[in-house]
Amino acid sequence: MRVIMLGPPGAGKGTQAVRIAEAYSIPHISTGDMFRANLKQGTPLGVEAKGYMDAGELVPDDVVIRMVDDRLGWDDTARGWNLDGFPRTEGQAEALDALLADKGTPIDVVLRFAVDDEEVVERLSGRRVCRECGAVYHVNANPPEGEGTCDACGGELYQRDDDREDVIRTRLASYADDTAPLEAFYSERGLLRDVEAVGDIDDVTVRAMDVLRSIEAPPQ
Repeated sequence: MRVIMLGPPGAGKGTQAVRIAEAYSIPHISTGDMFRANLKQGTPLGVEAKGYMDAGELVPDDVVIRMVDDRLGWDDTARGWNLDGFPRTEGQAEALDALLADKGTPIDVVLRFAVDDEEVVERLSGRRVCRECGAVYHVNANPPEGEGTCDACGGELYQRDDDREDVIRTRLASYADDTAPLEAFYSERGLLRDVEAVGDIDDVTVRAMDVLRSIEAPPQ
């Protein structure tokens, strides 16, 4: 199974990506993790990417695509993969299509985890993080026993800057602008499937697995 995960910040697709990867015994390939690994290991691609980052520039698509190409060539991808965080634009999707065509490994499905903006704002703006141990709470869904204090270590809880409501709404608007063409790209190819990402995490997993079973590709 070769899966691409789409969804706005706060949709919970990272959690679902890990569960899907475990269920199908395929790697969960997070582009963020892939970048960090290349940078940490000082690979040629990591060095090239760092040069752009140190100059305050965006890493070009060409470099990102080569990282993805390298990762999809690892032995653990023989049964498939679960790609989370890439592609982000229609141009990247076109480049990925060309790369996969060369490998003879087309995408099976693109899962779009659907959740409305107000739900995302509620989820993220209510998040609180411990300054000492990094434990995460939510003012409504998972509040600490003592207000503003971590249950685990007694550290101070705070709201991250990117969890402020104005920042969240800006991120959501940017996501919508960037991904609308991407979603159309995959919809036109009959690959896009929606998963309702509201409610209990286990229920969302069941919905996602139901979609995957409905399109499950035969072994190649």
